[in-house]
Amino acid sequence: MKNQTQEQVMTVSKSINHEQREHGKLGPKISETLKRKLTFGARIVRGGGMKRIFKKLFNVGKEEKLLKVFQCHLSTTAGPITGLLFVSTEKVAFCSERSLRITSPTGEIVRAYYKVLVPIRKIKSVNQSENARNPREKYIEIVTVDNFDFWFMGFVNYQKALNCLQQTVSQSSIRKIDSRRNIALPLLQN
Repeated sequence: MKNQTQEQVMTVSKSINHEQREHGKLGPKISETLKRKLTFGARIVRGGGMKRIFKKLFNVGKEEKLLKVFQCHLSTTAGPITGLLFVSTEKVAFCSERSLRITSPTGEIVRAYYKVLVPIRKIKSVNQSENARNPREKYIEIVTVDNFDFWFMGFVNYQKALNCLQQTVSQSSIRKIDSRRNIALPLLQN
């Protein structure tokens, strides 16, 4: 039991170190980053797991299935926001890890989670990118049909996230074309 716990802590520590090497230092200290990640993991367990959290945060249809969840950062003009990227059969959705302070129209300071939701059918492309000065910093750009773009970074496993997003969008396009011909295709099974 003790060895298993040590292995889990080492795995989390290695993934955080890898993330920091790959995407630069996003927090003041590794100990604070580790504490935040462990607290966040405990919140997920208390919330009933990823599927339940996804259903609670976003409107989920009866046929919709959650495919993958990735911890990452959403790039904004105010800086990166840490959170979860949910990939389902119907949408790509992001929710910040913590609530953010926002000034309401009445001037009050309120706390709210930063959320982004893009229906799969509205995604034009999923592109890979990297920082020209530091090629280890990799990004995923999601471009919508109305030319909005969303930039995600800081993935523990960048290639896995990129492949999942590209495959999901690609399969959605195939299902759309084949639904016009009344041919059913299987969904992503990973």
